[in-house]
Amino acid sequence: MSLAVRVIPCLDVDAGRVVKGVNFEQLRDAGDPVELAHRYNLAGSDELTFLDVTASSAARETTYDVVTQTAEEVFIPLTVGGGVRSAEDVDRLLKSGADKVSINTAAVARPVVINEIVAQFGSQVLVLSADVRRSLVTDSGFEVTTHGGRQGTGIDALDWIAEASERGVGEILLNSIDADGTQEGFDLEMISAARAVTWVPLIASGGAGKPEHFPAAIDAGADAVLAASMFHFGPVDMIARVKESLRQAGHSVR
Repeated sequence: MSLAVRVIPCLDVDAGRVVKGVNFEQLRDAGDPVELAHRYNLAGSDELTFLDVTASSAARETTYDVVTQTAEEVFIPLTVGGGVRSAEDVDRLLKSGADKVSINTAAVARPVVINEIVAQFGSQVLVLSADVRRSLVTDSGFEVTTHGGRQGTGIDALDWIAEASERGVGEILLNSIDADGTQEGFDLEMISAARAVTWVPLIASGGAGKPEHFPAAIDAGADAVLAASMFHFGPVDMIARVKESLRQAGHSVR
């Protein structure tokens, strides 16, 4: 019996508001994070991801007060990321109401921080957020970026996913920058490539535009699916539609 596929809306937050763009750029307002969290909790989301998308590039902390308000609205697992640099940051976010914490830029800069966080809190609290773009500078054709997709690293994304898995991350949130916001479908090749180098649960993100896109991501190797645009700007029953599409394709959902 395979585990049920998780359907996860993502709140990309900038200056206290949910925003959404295309390829991590041209952000437009999508609403209040607390109101959206409440809506998604009622709509049948399995989890919720809250990413402070400018915390790292602006070299500031995550907005803890907004995290706390959001956590009070949901009774499903809440993952929070953006500006996380240390085990102390993780501790503070967990105390603010997060169930899991996502790390990206700081882990690329100092990979041992993954070991430090896992040693203190366990693998189950740590999600590696990998913002990946197609690139000619790496052997696999996939490159890790940092600072909200603003900076290339020259690091092969598949090597990085394998290393982070060995260091103990509990999940990997695989964000396709090229597919982000296009609503043309997930990057299935990227998902399959990542699946081949890790045993850690994989969350596919970037490119979802309609319910029919989701089963393909699971078939490619994802354990969970994450989306933003189509949930924020689509009909209120979109999560139910996605789950029905997964069910029709033979996947177990909650």
